[in-house]
Amino acid sequence: MTYSTLALTLIFIFIPLALSKVLRLGLEKDTIVATVRSVVQLLFIGYVLKFVFDTEHIAYSLLMIALMIIVATLNARKKGKNIAGITWKLAVTLIIVEIVTQGVLLGFHIIPPTPQYIIPISGMLIGNSMVLVILFLNRFTAEIEAHEHEIELILSLGGTPKQAVHHHLKKAIKASMIPTIEAQKTIGLVQLPGMMSGQIIGGADPIQAVQFQILIVFALLTCATLTSIVFGFLIYPSLFNERMQLIKNSFI
Repeated sequence: MTYSTLALTLIFIFIPLALSKVLRLGLEKDTIVATVRSVVQLLFIGYVLKFVFDTEHIAYSLLMIALMIIVATLNARKKGKNIAGITWKLAVTLIIVEIVTQGVLLGFHIIPPTPQYIIPISGMLIGNSMVLVILFLNRFTAEIEAHEHEIELILSLGGTPKQAVHHHLKKAIKASMIPTIEAQKTIGLVQLPGMMSGQIIGGADPIQAVQFQILIVFALLTCATLTSIVFGFLIYPSLFNERMQLIKNSFI
């Protein structure tokens, strides 16, 4: 694809801009900002990845992964910025997910230990974990706010913080995992995933593209499970003070 051909895809930007203007949705500025940022960021990362792939030095791969984790952490923590220690708990969660998934992929020689494989797969897994954390926080927040009196009653009767929120924690974990599980049920029938489609468009053998996509699908399931459980059990103690009392508005 040439840059002139790529420029024609701006039609897909003009359509929402025109509709937003006609319907007075007020999304023109956000759409333009999102478009400019996406182009600049993707072009920048494209040149960075080219450099990293050419050098094939492990240090550059680790720096790229560290950058992904930092950006994902800073973005996800906005949903619970008043939760004590949320930044390091997010970072620990993402690091654990990365270590476990890449440990399996590299330890069993499923993928070669090269930046070409490690960085894109890490990006997909870390990005998915970031979304899952946000889904978890939204559901857990709603659960705590809706059952605040029930939680306080359990605490007043001598229950521990874990006992008081265990049921709501499980519901939030399950709710954050459902989108990943449901997407896997219809993959290949309702949608062709982006990674597989990109490989096919790039000229790869469809069967090989499917094999790599299956790898990602299985890794994402572990990613979803680890993210929701690890982050959930790291975050719930922050809702209580040293006297095992529920901190009012701890999510707000």
